[in-house]
Parts: sequence; structure tokens; C-alpha cells
Amino acid sequence: MRYSPEALLAFVETAASGSFSAAARKLHKSQSSISTAVANLEVDLGITLFNRESRQPTLTPQGQRVLTHVQAILAASEKLDELAVRLSTQSEPRLTFVLSDTYQPTHYEMLLGRFEQRYPDIEFECLIAEDQDVIDLLQTGRAHIGMLEVQQHYPPDIGYARLPDQTEMALFVAKKHPLATLKTLQHESLNTYRQLCLQTYGRQQKPQAQGQTWSAPSYLMLLEMAEQGFGWSLLPRWMVAQFGHHKLVELELRGWPKLISIDAVWSKNNQPGPAGRWFIDNLLDPLLLQGQ
Repeated sequence: MRYSPEALLAFVETAASGSFSAAARKLHKSQSSISTAVANLEVDLGITLFNRESRQPTLTPQGQRVLTHVQAILAASEKLDELAVRLSTQSEPRLTFVLSDTYQPTHYEMLLGRFEQRYPDIEFECLIAEDQDVIDLLQTGRAHIGMLEVQQHYPPDIGYARLPDQTEMALFVAKKHPLATLKTLQHESLNTYRQLCLQTYGRQQKPQAQGQTWSAPSYLMLLEMAEQGFGWSLLPRWMVAQFGHHKLVELELRGWPKLISIDAVWSKNNQPGPAGRWFIDNLLDPLLLQGQ
């Protein structure tokens, strides 16, 4: 390839995030390396991709046209890498999978059973994380595959695919909590009591909430805090049913519970090997998982 893949990725992420510093954070690079990569790409192409006169860089008309082509180049490169992995006969020695508590583990035990039979010599590691923490683990090379609640935007170096499963999220509070005794519950009522929010290690901003908040990086920790009466929380219904110890009640509020979708995610820069691809395929196709 004539143009550096790193430069193409830096260009796409800068365009998506709106700044060199934001692109650097997403790609775990220094801001100077991202700025230099984009500048070198502009020299190679002989055109200006970003207007730098304002506080934040904005795409020039030429940059807008180039962006579509660069996205197509990166997508084609990803498909080629994926094909090479599928054609490979040598499996990776280790696979690290990041599991989200939003995923209902209906088929998870069956999946691990089939994985063990097919790849008995591979070392398997399972981590628990949510949202941005999953992305960070993939980008730093700590994990190979992850799953998380569908995000509005993924960094260009993260591949993703929608899982067929959905999960129900609902609002819960301890039976002894004042909210549990209200006959009529309005959205405004929640704001007068402490909310227990998910706050991942990698999230830069505080959770969006109207009232006081306590936070934790996992839904299981939020469940335990809710059981102790510290506040109300948004939790996966399956988790409350399995681990709730009958100490929580579901709040009846218009618009709840909600179905959420889940994505399988992986790093394009560190593509999963044949075993990882098999794992992804079986996550995405419940018929494969059931052996049909």
C-alpha cells in the first residue's frame, strides 16, 4: 500500500472525533503522532484534508471526498485480513474474551463446551467489562474479542457485528427503599433519590444523571449496592433474577423495561485468529451454536 495504514486510520478517526487529541485518545497514541500522520498523508496526496484555522480541525471539500475512499480502503483491508485468518491452518495459542453482563448467558455454556472440543489446546481467558472498558482492552491488545451494549460510534480500528440476542434492562430498587412504596411513580420522582450508575474505568465524563449518584464499573457491583438500599439502578433483568436474592423490586415506570442490542467487537489491528473467528461466528449465528 502506498499510503501508511496508520496514517489512513489517523485521518478517519480525526474526521470522526473532530480533533487530533480525541483521535489520539481513541487510538491510544500521542496527539503529535496523530497530527504528524495526517500531515504526512496530506503531503503524500498533495492536498489539504483539514482546515486548521478554527479551534477544531474541519474537513475541507477535498478531505470530504477523500474520506469516503479511505474508509473503503480500510474496509477492504479488513476483509482481506479476515480472509487470511480464515484460510490459516494455525490457531492462536491463547484467546481472551471480554464478556458483558448485559449478555444473557443462554448459550454461553454450550458455546464454551463446543469451543473446548474444537480447540482443546488453546488457553482461554474470560474477563468482565462494560462499554469503553471493552474497547480499551481490545485497543491495548489485552483482549481479542469482546461484547458490549451497542454504541453510537466505534473507533475506526474496532470491528463490530450485531448479535442476534437482545437483553432487557429495567429499573430496580431494594424492597425497603422509599421508591418501592410509592403507589404512583413519575420520572421526576427518581431525581430526588440517589442513582447507582455504571461508570467504566475508561469513561472520561461523569454519568449523566439529574440527582446524586454513586457509581461502579460493573452491573453486579451496582446490584449489590442496590440490595443494600443505597439507591435505584438500571440493571439487566436476567442478572436480578439469577443473583438478586429476592431483595429487589422492579420499578414500574412508563417506557421500562427496555430491550437493548449487543455487539461483538474486535480489534482490526490485532485480528482474532482462526479460533477467535470461530468464536465470533458462533456468537453471531445461534443455529451454529445449537449445532443445527
